[in-house]
Amino acid sequence: MIRQSLRWEGFILKLKKGTGKRIVDEITERLGQSPDFVCHEFEINPGLRFSCIYISTIVSTEQIDEFMLKPIMERSQDEEASHDPMGWLKSLIPKAQSKEGSETSEGIRNLLEGHCLLIPSVGDFYLCYDVSKGQNRSVSEPTTEASIRGPREGLVEDIARNVSLIRKRLKSEHLVFEPLVIGTETKTKVYLTYIDNIASAPVVDEFRRRLKSIHTDSILESSYIEEWIQDTALSPFPQLISTERPDSVVAKLVEGQIGVMTDGTPIVLFGPITLFELFNSPEDYYQRADIATLSRWLRMLAFMLSIFVPALYIAIVSYHQELLPTSLLISLAAQREEVPFPAFIEAAIMTVTFEILREAGLRMPRIAGQSISIVGAVVLGQAAVEAGLVSAAMVIVVSLTAISNFVSPNYSFGIAQRIIQFAFMLLAGLMGLFGLMCGVFFLLVHLVSLRSFGVKYLTPFAPVVLSDWKDTLVRVPRFMMKRFPNKRMANK
Repeated sequence: MIRQSLRWEGFILKLKKGTGKRIVDEITERLGQSPDFVCHEFEINPGLRFSCIYISTIVSTEQIDEFMLKPIMERSQDEEASHDPMGWLKSLIPKAQSKEGSETSEGIRNLLEGHCLLIPSVGDFYLCYDVSKGQNRSVSEPTTEASIRGPREGLVEDIARNVSLIRKRLKSEHLVFEPLVIGTETKTKVYLTYIDNIASAPVVDEFRRRLKSIHTDSILESSYIEEWIQDTALSPFPQLISTERPDSVVAKLVEGQIGVMTDGTPIVLFGPITLFELFNSPEDYYQRADIATLSRWLRMLAFMLSIFVPALYIAIVSYHQELLPTSLLISLAAQREEVPFPAFIEAAIMTVTFEILREAGLRMPRIAGQSISIVGAVVLGQAAVEAGLVSAAMVIVVSLTAISNFVSPNYSFGIAQRIIQFAFMLLAGLMGLFGLMCGVFFLLVHLVSLRSFGVKYLTPFAPVVLSDWKDTLVRVPRFMMKRFPNKRMANK
């Protein structure tokens, strides 16, 4: 139903779809079938009429009444309106977020973004005012990146508010937000952001080129863009890193990285990245250097455990029992005496079961999800051991692997670890330690050949960049770091 938002009876002469003018007719023809499409036509003085067009469900009708139509009504008999309609409107409604245009397609796009169009009956032009509703989620603590020490603010789904959160922390005239519109149907706002005196110009150009080459009908989340602009889709490793913390966004911008902000999601993508950045956490820079270094070593150890422990267990139990001490070998043999499956099948059953529990915990309501994870892990694991389907040692191995996987500060990197874990388990089950070593060899070859926007994935170790070792395996104290990044991205 068409919503009447004007309070002044007698002021509106006519309410219909179309005014006879080109712009109004074309807009009404394309949007007029929607029930929330509103087109008011009213007369200022003899010979001059205005059309006020908006989408009632996404605009503030109070702003339209108070700041746009009320001033026009109070001075509706001015003769100046007939001589210079555009200048007359601008003098009456000095709204900051306003612009003029003449293209119908641009006017439709503005209407769908929450703008109101004022179109005079003379001339093919219009004035556009931003009167969109503020129906956005308030700033809250990020859910995917817990903060022990540091800011508690997280980005939201409104890209304009995210820009304000970033500018509040980074007051630099060199900070750049390049606007783009991607998606033929969704027309999603995307900002390419960087600091122009720090970021590498060739890498910025490459980001810009890849974003402009995206041809799709919809962009609903930043992951859509990530799939389009990453170097290769045939790799489990992320080639862009994501964050929803404004302090982390600022830190990456100052380091010379380039960000991609997408309207409708709090997640910001950053690149180029290297493998070792996936072990870093924003918390590392809010702790002392020695504590941050120890935390990184623990994450790297957890990474090694998560991908190697199940495969090593399968290889040793199945093919290389002579590597075990006699007492441990006897204990494992006693546990596996009643198990009817080989070690690989046993590990696959437990690992797949745990992945199902993990997925169920994510999809279920938060309270029920925690119960399912705890009850499932404890009850099913104990029942499987008592039923003789798996050994107690295998439950320990899978539990240690799962806990180590949760240590990863990046969710996408945790998924990559699980994919590698399954591949190594398969190779160990087929060929023992020889198969596992083949898997390690192919993994190293893949990492050496992988690029993130031209930057080699194993930088600064392959190739060697000694200046970057200050914040890789260790984090040196701040006074030993350079004031500005060395722009290593520009040289790769």
